[in-house]
Amino acid sequence: MLELCGDYRENVRHVDDVLRVRENFDIIKKTLFIGEHETTLYYIDGFVDGGSMNKLMFYFLSLKGLGTPTDEGEDAAARYFVEHHMPFVEAEVMEDGEKMIQMLLSGTTLMLGETFGRFAIIIDSRTYPARSVAEPETDRVMMGSRDGFVETLVFNTAMVRRRIRDPNLTMYYTSVGTRSKTDVVLCYIKGIADDKYVQKLSNKLDSIQTDALTMGHESLAELLIRQRWYNPFPKIRYTERPDAAAAQLLEGSVLIICDNSPEVMVLPSTIFDFMQETNDFYFPPLTGTYIRIVRHLVFWSTLFLVPLWFLLIRNPEWIPAWLGFIVPQETGRIPIFAQLILMEFMIDGLRLASMNTPSMLSNSLAIVGGLILGDFAVSIGWLIPEVILYMAFVSIANFTQRSYELGYAFKFMRILLVVLIEILGLVGFGIGTAIIILLLVSNKTVNGGHSYLYPLIPFDGRALLSLFVRVKKDSKDKKDKQKTA
Repeated sequence: MLELCGDYRENVRHVDDVLRVRENFDIIKKTLFIGEHETTLYYIDGFVDGGSMNKLMFYFLSLKGLGTPTDEGEDAAARYFVEHHMPFVEAEVMEDGEKMIQMLLSGTTLMLGETFGRFAIIIDSRTYPARSVAEPETDRVMMGSRDGFVETLVFNTAMVRRRIRDPNLTMYYTSVGTRSKTDVVLCYIKGIADDKYVQKLSNKLDSIQTDALTMGHESLAELLIRQRWYNPFPKIRYTERPDAAAAQLLEGSVLIICDNSPEVMVLPSTIFDFMQETNDFYFPPLTGTYIRIVRHLVFWSTLFLVPLWFLLIRNPEWIPAWLGFIVPQETGRIPIFAQLILMEFMIDGLRLASMNTPSMLSNSLAIVGGLILGDFAVSIGWLIPEVILYMAFVSIANFTQRSYELGYAFKFMRILLVVLIEILGLVGFGIGTAIIILLLVSNKTVNGGHSYLYPLIPFDGRALLSLFVRVKKDSKDKKDKQKTA
């Protein structure tokens, strides 16, 4: 790797060789004479602000020289230039050659000077290509802020700091990947977050050995936790909303922000955390409570509604008279079990097709495709209307919460229940339910300290109630009076 020496010419040749300047069109090398002293600047086209760089070079050309340091030391010349002639706020003297290259490839400007010896100056004049901080498509709210995280790390940290102006808000930086060197930030509020957990996460991040985070936050998540392949329930909650992330920080959670990814990880997360939505907090307590209860009832019904209906129609003698209408008049040309499995695949097929369809046609394709396929399947006897009705409800109800991972976890558990009911009947339903409970109980949050079912296991009545009832926020003075009383 790069090691600078006291010879300026040799340093320039070495940097040219390491960066392969002649082969890379986007790595710019600019030689300037500041008075009688020669300097060389390296930067990546597209990562720096062209206007700022032009002004900086005009300023350098107006100087009479690099200056003569008044103190001694190997880095005196470079440090003197930074302190007396560098107009940029973010500029530092650096000796570590490997870190120089890493900083240059991340967008900073590298400056070599004839009098700097084996030291160089890093100028942070970065400006990344970025999209606007628009509201996330998958996490919209009816009321509240309309900004969202983007793929640029510094934008995301700034949106969090805009909401929490507390000196205890900490942004711990590290780099992951021997080749990609992806910027990762561990964000927490000191004094609120668990110090041991923060230390454990920072140690894990620093000890990761991998070439690159090819898939951004998902690659990082797979390296952070050991996910049992047979347990599909997600351990990490993601959010694209700065207001939701700030609220989680104030509750003691830790965020992991990964460069090139608009998804921010929220740790630790239990299954009940996935059921909370930002809309709950932008409405009055009564409305927010109602929305939460409806969300829980509807989403949990996606797990048990279809298996229970399948179990009852297999045993029609268990159905009371007032529920007799749930028994289908016709069973179709293929067994109902096969119809349910077929519908599970058809729904995912339509979803995948709509994702790969141009946005102007995706809604039309999903609606028209569902209607045409459903009507045709009923007319030829492949499916019965009852199967389409229940599976359509399940498909729509999955969107009451935004986690695709949790939705697919429920899908796999629902298929498991249907298969076991087909094989063993009521006993199969009991075994399937026991397997689901076992997977939930045995699953641990990332820190391993809380149960995945907390606050149900271990039981915390107040915390459990807060999951369903949106309590009005009290002022700090009122809380202090209540504690004093």
